[in-house]
Amino acid sequence: MSFVSLPADSTEYAQLLDTLKLRIRTARLRAAVAVNEELILLYWGIGRDILERQGVSGWGAKIVDRLSVDLKRDFPEMTGFSPRNLKYMRALAEAFPDREIVQQVIAQLPWGHAITLMEAIKVSDQRIWYAKQARENGWSRNVLTHQIRSDLFARQGKAITNFARTLPAPQSDLAQALMKDPYSFEFLGLGADISERELERSLLDHLRSLFLELGKGFAFVGSQYHLEVAEQDYYLDLLFYHLQLRCFVVVELKIEEFKPEFAGKMNFYLSAVDDLLRHDDDAPTIGIILCQGKNAVVVEYALRDSIKPMGVADYKLSAALPAPLQAALPTAEDLAREFPMMTLVKLRIDIERELRALIEGDGVESGRPLVLSEMVRLNEGVRDLPSTKDFIGIVNSLNKAAHGIDIPAEEAERASATANRFLFDIRAYRTST
Repeated sequence: MSFVSLPADSTEYAQLLDTLKLRIRTARLRAAVAVNEELILLYWGIGRDILERQGVSGWGAKIVDRLSVDLKRDFPEMTGFSPRNLKYMRALAEAFPDREIVQQVIAQLPWGHAITLMEAIKVSDQRIWYAKQARENGWSRNVLTHQIRSDLFARQGKAITNFARTLPAPQSDLAQALMKDPYSFEFLGLGADISERELERSLLDHLRSLFLELGKGFAFVGSQYHLEVAEQDYYLDLLFYHLQLRCFVVVELKIEEFKPEFAGKMNFYLSAVDDLLRHDDDAPTIGIILCQGKNAVVVEYALRDSIKPMGVADYKLSAALPAPLQAALPTAEDLAREFPMMTLVKLRIDIERELRALIEGDGVESGRPLVLSEMVRLNEGVRDLPSTKDFIGIVNSLNKAAHGIDIPAEEAERASATANRFLFDIRAYRTST
C-alpha cells in the first residue's frame, strides 16, 4: 500500500488536527467537571451525616477533630479532611439541604466558590442566585467575591425601562435582566466633579472593568461613534453589540440627573442606528441612559409613549477603588484573550449573513440549518474568491470562538485577518452581481 505524504501546511491536515485537539480538550473538561461534581457531592454527604449525628446523638464540635484524624489516617492520599474543611462540609449541608440543588448548581462550581457563597451570603435564595450566575458566566472566585460585594443581586434587572412594551416577550425579559441600577463605576477612582467626556475616556481606559460591570455578551463597537443624518454629524457616546440579544446597544453618559429631553435624543439615536447599522435579522436597537440620579416618575413619563426600547439607570462613582477589589477585576491578559474572541464571533455573524443572503438570492432551499463551509460550497462565485481557501482553514477557529472556547492569540489574530479579507471579498462579489 502506498501513502500520500501531506505538505506541512496542508489545510486538510490542519483541520483534522484542530478537530482532534478540540475533542481532546472537550473530553478532558468533561472529565474534570465530572470529578468536581462527585467531590462536591461527597463533601455534601459527609457534611449531612455530621449534621444529622450531631442533631440526633448530641455530639459536640470535637467529633469533627476526631473524624479528621481518622479519615486522614485511612485515606492518606486524599486531601481535604482537615477539621476546617470538615466544618465547611457541615456548613454546605446546612446551607443547601436539597441534594438536587447541590447537584445541579453548587457541584458545577469549584469548592472555593462554594466556600465563598457560604461565608459571604446568609440568605438562601441569594446564595443560589449567585451560584447560578457564577456557573453561567464562568466567574472566577475573585470575580464572584467582587459581584457579591457590589450587591449585584439587588442591582440586576432593576433599571426603569419600557422593554415590556417595546420588545417581544423573550427578548424583553432578557434585556430587562441585563440592566442594572445603579451601575457601579467605582473602579474609575473618579469624584463627582467630572465632565461627560472625562467619564467616557476613563471608561475606555478601564475596558476590562467596564465589561465586568456590564455583564456577559457585550462586544465593544466604538466610542463617539459617528452617524451622518441629513448631512449632519452625530456622535454616540458608546456603541456595543450584544451577542445574546443580537442587537446594537447605544449607551449615553450624563453627569447630571435625568431630564425628559434625554429620552427624546436617545429615541433619535435608536432610529438612526436601526436605519443605518441594523441588519434585517438584528433585533431592535436598545438604548441605555446612565445618569447621576433620576426621579422614577419623571423617567416613567418620559418613556411611556416612546416606541423605541430604552432604559434609564444611575451610576455610582468613588474616590478610590478599595485595594481588596483590585484582585477581583479581570487582568489585561483576560481581556486580551476575550476581546479577540468577541471580534471573531461578530465576524462570523456578519459572514453568515452575507452567505445566507447569497443562498436565498439563488433560491436554494436546504431543508436544514447549514454550517459555514456548506454555505460556501453552495455558491460557485464564492468558491472561486481568492480568500475562500484560507477562510475554510479558519472556520474551526470561528466556531470555537462562537462556543466560548479559548483559542491561542496567534490563531485568533490569523482567523480575524482571514475572516476580514473574506468578508470584504464577499461584499464586493455581492455588489458586482
